[in-house]
Amino acid sequence: MATIKLQQVRSIIRCTKVQKATMAALGFHKMNSVVEHEATPAILGMVDKVKHLVKIID
Repeated sequence: MATIKLQQVRSIIRCTKVQKATMAALGFHKMNSVVEHEATPAILGMVDKVKHLVKIID
């Protein structure tokens, strides 16, 4: 499987509880942190839910 790198670019302060839980499940803890995941359908769905908070790094 391919891997994707994600970077948190926006704060989660004014987000809903579901979006905060999704960010925690993806492994984000603070701004500008970078995580790497397998590009599975579950992970891609989670990224789609918080696409306004993260950036996909090539």
